[in-house]
Amino acid sequence: MTDSSEVHLTYCTNIHPGETWGEIRQNIERYVLAVKARLTPMKSFGVGLRLSAAAADELNAPENLEEFKTFLTAHDLYIFTINGFPYGKFHGTQVKDKVYLPDWRDEERLRYTKVLADILAALLPLDSTLTGSISTVPGAFKSEIHSLAEIEQMSWLFIEAAIYFGELKTKTGKTLSLALEPEPCCFLETVEETISFFRDHLFSSSSVNRFASHMGMAASEAENALRSHVGICLDLCHAAIEYEDSSSCIKALRDADIQISKMQISAGLQLPVVTQRKVKSLRQFDDNVYLHQVVERMGSHLVRYSDLDKAIAAFGHHDDDREWRIHFHVPIFLADLAEFRSTQGFIREVLDLHQRQSVSPHLEVETYTWGVMPQAYQSGDIVHDICRELEWVQSQLQP
Repeated sequence: MTDSSEVHLTYCTNIHPGETWGEIRQNIERYVLAVKARLTPMKSFGVGLRLSAAAADELNAPENLEEFKTFLTAHDLYIFTINGFPYGKFHGTQVKDKVYLPDWRDEERLRYTKVLADILAALLPLDSTLTGSISTVPGAFKSEIHSLAEIEQMSWLFIEAAIYFGELKTKTGKTLSLALEPEPCCFLETVEETISFFRDHLFSSSSVNRFASHMGMAASEAENALRSHVGICLDLCHAAIEYEDSSSCIKALRDADIQISKMQISAGLQLPVVTQRKVKSLRQFDDNVYLHQVVERMGSHLVRYSDLDKAIAAFGHHDDDREWRIHFHVPIFLADLAEFRSTQGFIREVLDLHQRQSVSPHLEVETYTWGVMPQAYQSGDIVHDICRELEWVQSQLQP
């Protein structure tokens, strides 16, 4: 789906259980085609592809790529973005903080990302206005980072990925961007931390010189190229949970010349006032599959909990004036969920800003929690729910 400004809107197929290429291919035929038929029957539809490492290795076989290209053409679909965040199983098993592994200290994360880049370069339409994005882990889970050497190792591998993307552009003429996705309790958590890391490591003179040396470019040319190959994925649920100010954080990224390669449109839970009754009701969202980080605000002070059960256990019987925001993706078309609110207001603010000056060329709805969401908040028809989310975004983007 595109608008007049060539902004590409889709949803992420990570919401559909499936880890092998065969399972993912079936999901696209079953669900994506149904969504397209309802929303854009006479227009092309972009697919937000999620591939596990196992599925990526399967799809990267020439015969599978060729068959998939034929399928995409036949059904007027195109690929412009890949979710390269979850490496392994993402449904039906305890994921929690294992979702970050292997992280960017590990060469295997780089290998997996290169395979995704090969696939995206092969599938991305050759169009000078269309770039490709691959969202990825924000370095690592924050508690796992203990030294400057580990930070430097992550920086090294990020630059290796950028060099690979640069080489692919030389070979194919297609521009790909690695989109680091800041997330609560991760190494890159806030916009401020992200800007500092890009400034001090990814876009440092040593990184630019290393990229220039590999690519045979002058330093000035290399810096521009490097910035085109590494940016961020701004997940609106994550940013809202961190109490980011919508206009200030986007302005700060622009001022730092960090591209928002991809924007994931997602909403989290919000408790403007935390009470015993609401905390008790929150237990329905405390599943054993995904990590649900909580950021608590008391005045200007923030306290972070790595999972919902930890926040609930720490609450006790306090009656202090506090707010909780919770990393549990809820339908973006719902502002209220019984006694809870969602962070939909933050999405509205960012999409309003986007209307005035494009924030990102890639917009991807990413409500991956349908399988663990309380039944009261879903219709039972996943295609209906996906279409409702995409239609809600489109309604916000109307002039």
